[in-house]
Amino acid sequence: MKKLLLTFFGCALLASAFAQDSTHGFRKEKLFTGGSLSIGFGTGYFLGGINPVLGYELTHWLDAGIAVNYTFTQQRYLYSYGGVPLDDKARQSVYGGGLFTRIFPVNFLFAQAQIEHNFINFKYYPPNGGTVQQDDRQATSLLLGAGYTSGRTGGGPYGYLAVLFDVLKDPNSPYVDNYGHMQPQVRAGINIPLFRGKRNPDFDRGGPLRR
Repeated sequence: MKKLLLTFFGCALLASAFAQDSTHGFRKEKLFTGGSLSIGFGTGYFLGGINPVLGYELTHWLDAGIAVNYTFTQQRYLYSYGGVPLDDKARQSVYGGGLFTRIFPVNFLFAQAQIEHNFINFKYYPPNGGTVQQDDRQATSLLLGAGYTSGRTGGGPYGYLAVLFDVLKDPNSPYVDNYGHMQPQVRAGINIPLFRGKRNPDFDRGGPLRR
C-alpha cells in the first residue's frame, strides 16, 4: 500500500506540474539532461556510481523529471586470525530509478523531492574460497532536501550540490544505517539544457520569490 500511495503521489505531482505548462504546449528547448558521477576509494575500499537524469523545465522556477542510478561498492577485509592471514570481501550493487521535482524560490537555491525505488544485491565472499553468501532486497525511498546551483541564470549548463534524506527510513534502504538512522546523501552534478540557444530570458525573471 505504501508503494502504491507513493507512486500515485509521484504521478499526481508530475501531472499537476505539467498542467501549469499546458497553455504553451510542449517545448523541446525546455528539456535538460545531466546527472552526477561518484567515486571513492581507500584501503580495501572502492565505490563507483552514476546518476543520469532527464527533465523538463515546467516553469522558470519548477523542474521535474526522471532519474536512474547505479552504485557499486566493494570492501576487502584484510586481517589475521591466529597468525593466519585472511582475505574476505563484500560487494554490493544498488540500482533503481524514480521521479524528482525541484522548486527554485530564487535562481541559486532549490528544494528537491525524489521518489525512488532501488534493488540491492549484496554478496559476501569468505576467505579461502568458502561458499558465497548472497542477499537480495529492495526498498522505496522518499528523498527530501535542498541544494545550491551556480550559473543557472545564464540558461546554459550549470552545476549543483544537494543534500537529501530518506524520510521513509525503510530498513532495506541504502540510505539508512543498520540502526535505521537517515544518512545524508550529498549529490553534486551538472544540468545540461537540450535544444536551447545561448540564453533563455525566462531565467532572468528569478524564482517565485522575485528579488
